[in-house]
Amino acid sequence: MDTAAPDASAGLVFREATDADVDTLVALIESAYRGDSSRAGWTTEADILEGRRTDPEGVLAVIKSPDSRLLTVERDGRVVACCQLEHRGTHAYFGMFAVSPALQGAGLGKVIIAEAERQARDTWGATEMHMTVISVRDDLIAWYERRGYRRTGRMTPFPYGDERFGIPQRADLQFELLVKALA
Repeated sequence: MDTAAPDASAGLVFREATDADVDTLVALIESAYRGDSSRAGWTTEADILEGRRTDPEGVLAVIKSPDSRLLTVERDGRVVACCQLEHRGTHAYFGMFAVSPALQGAGLGKVIIAEAERQARDTWGATEMHMTVISVRDDLIAWYERRGYRRTGRMTPFPYGDERFGIPQRADLQFELLVKALA
C-alpha cells in the first residue's frame, strides 16, 4: 500500500480538467470508490456506501468554479488520477482524489498529493491544505497522516438522506477535517 515505486512519477502529465473530461473523470472516481471495480484497489468505500460518489454535474461544477481546479493526471494519454484543489483564502481544500484502482499501491498517490500541495502553495500562496475524510476510513486516514496531515477531531455530519453522496450502509458516518501545513 505504501511502497513507492522509483518510477511512480514517470510519464505523468498534470493538467487542468476541461468539459471534455467530465465523463472520464466520473468513471474514474466511481471506479476508485464504489462497486466491485473499486475492490481492485485499497481506497474502496463499497462496504460503507452504495450508490454514486459523484455525477457529471458535480464534476463540471468543480471544473467551472473560478476558485477551483480539477487536476487531471495522465500517463500514456490515459487519465489515471485526479484531485480537486479549491482556493479558500489562506488554505486550499483537497478533494475528489481518485487513482485508478489498478494503479493503487505503487506510489502514484504520493506523487499526486505532493504536486497538489505544491500547486496550492505556489499558485494561491496557501499555507495549509485541508481535506475531509469519512472518520471510519482508518487505513486512508493513516495514509494521509504518513503524508503529514493531522487529525483535528473536528467532525461534520454525513449527509444522510442525500443520495448525491451515496447510500450509507452504517449509521456512524461523519467527516473529519485533516490539515497539513504547507512549508
